[in-house]
Amino acid sequence: MKIASIDIMTVVVPTIPGRVHSASFGPAGWDQVPKHIIKLNTDEGIYGLGETSRGTPEEAIRQGFNQLKGRDPLKLSLQNVFRDAATHRNTVMPFRDPVVSEDGGGTRDWENLTGWGTGAGYEAFEMAVFDIVGKIRNCPVHALLGGAYRDRVPADYWIGHQTPEDSAMNARLGYERGFHGVKMKCTSDEPMVARVQAILEVTDASFKCTIDPNQRFYRPAEAIALAKQFEAVGNVGVLEDPMAKWNLDWYCQLRAATTIPVALHLANPHDIINAIKVEAVDIFNLGGSMWQFIYNAAIADAAGIPCWHGSGNDLGVMEMAYLHAASVPRNCVMSSDFVGSWTREDDLIVDGIQFEKGEAIVPTKPGLGCELDEDALEKYRISG
Repeated sequence: MKIASIDIMTVVVPTIPGRVHSASFGPAGWDQVPKHIIKLNTDEGIYGLGETSRGTPEEAIRQGFNQLKGRDPLKLSLQNVFRDAATHRNTVMPFRDPVVSEDGGGTRDWENLTGWGTGAGYEAFEMAVFDIVGKIRNCPVHALLGGAYRDRVPADYWIGHQTPEDSAMNARLGYERGFHGVKMKCTSDEPMVARVQAILEVTDASFKCTIDPNQRFYRPAEAIALAKQFEAVGNVGVLEDPMAKWNLDWYCQLRAATTIPVALHLANPHDIINAIKVEAVDIFNLGGSMWQFIYNAAIADAAGIPCWHGSGNDLGVMEMAYLHAASVPRNCVMSSDFVGSWTREDDLIVDGIQFEKGEAIVPTKPGLGCELDEDALEKYRISG
């Protein structure tokens, strides 16, 4: 079997009006940035689906395909689908002189983080290859990642920048759908205490808010002052990325001043290790490709730190891949961000993620376990 061709479908799927930001904050904007859905075809009729992050150049996709064209998907390393195992046979132990193989293979590839699979468009190809291999092996993708530790993954609702009134209305919607919490985007300039108070009034104290200002609580004085007020309200469960992530000293100050757990959203293993070393974090929101997420979660697990899987308000193929990955680490016990299916007009797959009582049900079908909704794809397709 060989990888023979690729179909690239470029789409723009808008968000549902009022679901992300209140009108006073303007449109989301990021929902107008194109995504690519790829279909990686083999010469035996088996294909795999993938989805890129927003704004990935189409040229990067074509370059990625050139690395896979003509190769047998069953002979690829699932840790890095672009890696050619035949030319990387010799890997030396640390602190020894490098030994170069006769065919010119690399020797210290294991020390290079890029060996885990990075670069524009990589995640889409990883999904597609895993989808193909899972279909051939008749097993779900999570089995190829080490096996699901749980058959349901906790998930929370999600909202953007909203007024207290709109925050309450949308949080109530999530509450009625059985979710146990809501994640919200914000800044310190917004009426944050009024927002969480409004949410409390239409839910209950068990419905927790994850506050994610994307580093826009700016300084420890502001973050600590807000944290004290959140403590008084009683329904804030996590403070995520409140300040500049490069300044871990600030995170240590915040942790010492509040009882609310502090989270960092990270994807680079070095950043995760540094945050653990200085005790700057209680929880991680982790990203990266599927395989890198497994590695990242293992680092956090070794330090006794729980995690969840982040997202970018994506479409169905990518979020299904997130769910497979999130089901594997034993410490992925926090509510993950599988949010595209209720923030965007469509997820472009036939059977999307199924939610029940605030949990996402892990797929059991071979591969990713999803198929494209051709009618929806045609509706939102802009090229390809």
